[in-house]
Amino acid sequence: MAQAFVHPDLKDVSLDALLAALADPDRRAIVRALAADRQCEGAGLSCSGAAPAHLPKGTMSAHYARLRAAGLVRATRKGVEVIHTLRCDDVNARFPGVLTAILAAED
Repeated sequence: MAQAFVHPDLKDVSLDALLAALADPDRRAIVRALAADRQCEGAGLSCSGAAPAHLPKGTMSAHYARLRAAGLVRATRKGVEVIHTLRCDDVNARFPGVLTAILAAED
């Protein structure tokens, strides 16, 4: 049986942890893809559906784990796929405006 994903309560996540997770351009690309596809607590995208195409699966998994640990994404299993959604409401409640500012910034 597959192990369940851990999703921290945002009250336990520091701003430093959130910003550190978003410091990597590939992780920002994942978050932007989820936000652009209107996946804030919505249907979600598969791992490869939101990640940059050049990422190997192992690297992709590490990036998603870092985003989950920072409270930015929620992962659920659907069959053999893992579907990710952006935790917009939770992040905006804890850190108002931060996610919007990061997503609006150009790389």
